[in-house]
Amino acid sequence: MEENQDDKILNQQKKDVKKDFKGFFQSLKEFLTELLDIKKDTDREATAKNIREGISMKGHTAWILVFSILVASIGLNVSSTAVVIGAMLISPLMGPILGVGFSIGINDIDTLKASLINLGVMVGLSLITSFLFFSIPIFDDATLEILARTKPDVRDVLIAISGGLALVIAISRPSPQFNTVAGVAIATALMPPLCTAGYGLANGRIDYFGGAMFLFTINTIFIALAALGATKYLSFPMVKYINQAKRKRIAQVASLVAVVIFSFSIYLFYGLFLENKYITQATKFIYSIQKEGVDLIGEPKDLIDYKAKEIKLFVFGKEYSNYDKNRWENELIELGLKNTKLTLIQSQNDSGVRDDIDELKTLYMDSNRMMNVKDETIKEKDVRIAELEKDLRKYYKQEIQFEQISKEIKINYENLKHVSFAREYSTNFQKIDTMAVFTLKWKSKVRNNQKNTQEKKIKKWLETRLKIKNIEVRRVN
Repeated sequence: MEENQDDKILNQQKKDVKKDFKGFFQSLKEFLTELLDIKKDTDREATAKNIREGISMKGHTAWILVFSILVASIGLNVSSTAVVIGAMLISPLMGPILGVGFSIGINDIDTLKASLINLGVMVGLSLITSFLFFSIPIFDDATLEILARTKPDVRDVLIAISGGLALVIAISRPSPQFNTVAGVAIATALMPPLCTAGYGLANGRIDYFGGAMFLFTINTIFIALAALGATKYLSFPMVKYINQAKRKRIAQVASLVAVVIFSFSIYLFYGLFLENKYITQATKFIYSIQKEGVDLIGEPKDLIDYKAKEIKLFVFGKEYSNYDKNRWENELIELGLKNTKLTLIQSQNDSGVRDDIDELKTLYMDSNRMMNVKDETIKEKDVRIAELEKDLRKYYKQEIQFEQISKEIKINYENLKHVSFAREYSTNFQKIDTMAVFTLKWKSKVRNNQKNTQEKKIKKWLETRLKIKNIEVRRVN
């Protein structure tokens, strides 16, 4: 009887625990639903209006696009990330792309046509602007910023999807968050690929043009796809047509376009995923054999050819046998690179190469020592030159322009017959004094008292004129 009572209590406790857990999960579900719900606050009418207004690429918007492309091209040319980001902040590229996804989502064929036309205009204006800029000879360098936009990556797809979703959600709020719009413009990076494509056209690099346009196309498709998904999720009202047949036909066209875009985007994503996976595994393989002590020439990315499914190893140093090659090929199979061709390129005898490297190292060290010695010599000469310049300035400061002084004395004192100047050095064996001595010779008609008076005036004038205190005026007959 007691056991039955205990069982009842235990069962009741289990029921209470289950009830508590059920209540907890229900509360958590309600909390997350309320936290992540975006349908309730969506301003659908204002959002549709903003998207349609942002589609047009004419007038002011066209000029903003041209100048933003020009700024971005300059930023790529000087490899300035800050300048490129600044250009993306003022760029209106997102408008038509967003319009494509939105119009398909609400079956609005007119908005879809306008979006596609303006998207073409946008691409055309961008390519022409960047083509003209990079056609200038001084701007034709392929900088790192340009090269970075010549090949897409699977992460670009994820960025485009996330950016497109964030953009639609940001502008569908009751108060649109334009700082989020600016952030999306930077993250999706639509402008640099277009500028790089223009660079490829201007310099005849079709591979750059193709890679950059491929990157732009991927970003465009996945942004439009994200906008389409967000439009459907937020339940934007479908465009209604009076003619039911037309409405049905437009719905079919919109659905077909959506399916084509979705299928093509899946194809692109899968292709990029396979390429990224292959390069990742191939890089892992190269690093693993480097850990074994194999000396390779070149970076992993330069040794991998995805299209040819080949890895070329430029081996330096020890010579490796077919056994090593077979072992590495088995490692490739284990990494999922079964059909990859492994090419081993190694020097038969690298002793000469090693000697050359040692010689180059010696020459490099000798050159460094010589440069250090030259630097010390140059520093010593610079110090000596500075000292000489200092002495020279002192000399010039003390130098008296005797020719000019004699002319001025002649003008002021007509009875002077002869003037001479000399520096007189004297010493009391404790210090040396220097004195400027002017010797005057008067005409015979001048009386002695006049000579004395005139010589005092000349002495004061010379002290003032030359800014020298220790001047002595002497007379000769």
